[in-house]
Amino acid sequence: MPQGIDTRTGSKAFEINMDPVFYGTFAEIGAGQEVARRFFAAGGAAGTIAKTISAYDMTFSDAIYGACGRYVSRVRLATMLDHEMELLVERLDTSLGAEHCFFVFADTVAARSFRRHDESHGWMGIRFQHAPRAPFSEIILHIRMLDAENIQQQEALGFVGVNLVHGARHHMDNPERLIGSLLDDILPGRIAVDMIRFSGPAFPGIDNRIMSLQLVVQGLTKATLFRSGGEVVQAADAFYKKPLLVERGSFRPVTLVTNDMLDCARRMFEREESVRGAEPEILMEITMKNLLHTGQLDLRDFLDRVDMLGALGRTVLISNYGEFHRLLHYLSIYTDKMIGLPLGIPGMHEIFEEKFYADLEGGILEGLGRLFKHGVKLYAYPRLMPGGELVTASNFKVAPHLAHLYTHLLENRFIEAIEDYQPTYLPIRSPEVLALIRKGDASWKTMVPPEVATIIQDRRLFGCGGGSVGK
Repeated sequence: MPQGIDTRTGSKAFEINMDPVFYGTFAEIGAGQEVARRFFAAGGAAGTIAKTISAYDMTFSDAIYGACGRYVSRVRLATMLDHEMELLVERLDTSLGAEHCFFVFADTVAARSFRRHDESHGWMGIRFQHAPRAPFSEIILHIRMLDAENIQQQEALGFVGVNLVHGARHHMDNPERLIGSLLDDILPGRIAVDMIRFSGPAFPGIDNRIMSLQLVVQGLTKATLFRSGGEVVQAADAFYKKPLLVERGSFRPVTLVTNDMLDCARRMFEREESVRGAEPEILMEITMKNLLHTGQLDLRDFLDRVDMLGALGRTVLISNYGEFHRLLHYLSIYTDKMIGLPLGIPGMHEIFEEKFYADLEGGILEGLGRLFKHGVKLYAYPRLMPGGELVTASNFKVAPHLAHLYTHLLENRFIEAIEDYQPTYLPIRSPEVLALIRKGDASWKTMVPPEVATIIQDRRLFGCGGGSVGK
């Protein structure tokens, strides 16, 4: 190995260069040819690189890849991969295809520059053959570049690209390990990978929802998102200029209360002047705290919850934001429209619990200021107490020294009591539903939506029908 390679990514680039089989193209737009440059610098790049290209000018880019509304987008990345893959196969398959695994690496990036200082991000992907003349497989990901300087962003981008190429070649049989290697040589806080998708014959049986969860578990991002059908999506695409309605919960299981809270809040949300006429994005958020309720991550439990929500057509957000104000900060990065939070009385208690703001210099005042500064409104669902008392937003009690603050929020409609709820649903509690399922008491079926009851019965979830009580 040449002298001067003293990093893991440098060693990885050299290892790929010495691979007599892996051979392909690098196409990069937006932050220099940082990934290709690292393979050139490692030595022996002639054994890996068939071509590099960087179509910076929009006219050139459109002439090569076709016109595009957004140049830093998943669509542009796909056209780059399509075009370069077709050329690679057309020009080299006859002479080299029988003995080589071809690949195309591409990225399109908006890095910090003299002209732009907003969030820096990009799309990156590799399309590759796992065996000579095999159908192509693909890994695509979205990254956020968090360094303050352009040169640092370029450096980090180069590291991620090398790690992705090496992972595709050497860790295709272990996608979790591939994900864990993406930030090799990158210090925490420099790069976030908030979306990843695997496809093709190199990844048989892959579940991209689990891969998305791994991004959060392994610390590559604080949040990730997928649709009811399992399609992994990026927040900027899903939230762009949309009002958001977000219900946080454990959803073990989804109950009639879960649905009623959301439906009531949605009716109120859509009447808001700033929302009227728009189609809000509806999210069901599960925090890592809720997924780790037993002390360890149970992937089957995770998928069961997600499938229950998917049966109801819900988009799922998995996050590692424990505090509400941190969740709202994340959401406000991607939309400047109104955000609504339907929540029960226990959630209201959490928001007004001062211990959750201990790390903020301004304490709960600062935390609530952050929570409500982005056009946020809380829709409070009532709770029927064991003694028969009905607790609503109107008679909700906070600590005496916060009473005036709460009155201010209520009177100025930052918090509203949910209207037109179903009183017959109020006695339903998720823990009691779980207990009934495990006892074999069929009355639980009257407490959950029909679609959820079907999944619980068919899969024997939560101990239904003699299944594992630990579920």
